[in-house]
Amino acid sequence: MTLHITANGRTRAVDISRSGDTFLVSIDGRQHEVDVKVISGVWSMLVGTPPRSYEVAFSPFAGGMAVHVDGVPVEVSISRMRRTGPTAASNPSDGGPQRVTAPMPGKIVKLLVKPGDKVQPRQGVVVVEAMKMENELRARAAGTVSEVRVREGASVEAGAILVILE
Repeated sequence: MTLHITANGRTRAVDISRSGDTFLVSIDGRQHEVDVKVISGVWSMLVGTPPRSYEVAFSPFAGGMAVHVDGVPVEVSISRMRRTGPTAASNPSDGGPQRVTAPMPGKIVKLLVKPGDKVQPRQGVVVVEAMKMENELRARAAGTVSEVRVREGASVEAGAILVILE
């Protein structure tokens, strides 16, 4: 998953992938291994080798969120990069199923569809709470719900497939 993260007026491209129990995070092309444990809403992170420890908490504010790193608040905004072109794995015109996945660890707050439902482009299919914010995940293109792999109240990991559309 690729995100654009803006903090302190600087925008960076951040690629995140999972590798076993850790995450591989690439910031502007520089890769870091990150081990994350969430304890009472605070993320305890070990970054790099030798590992440096950080405590990270999140809080919403008007227009975005604040990330508190070791108690120091930083206002940030996060947006997903859109893939374009015929080689994009998520291209809805490739004829394959659409997989709606969790962008980060969280909890399923509400299912907005059930198997057999027809959906339109950008229609909400599931609401996930992550970092104390609710995120409505939407269909990229029109389709029919073929599978719902989660239930309301369930915890999910980053990258988990939540809904499949044909």
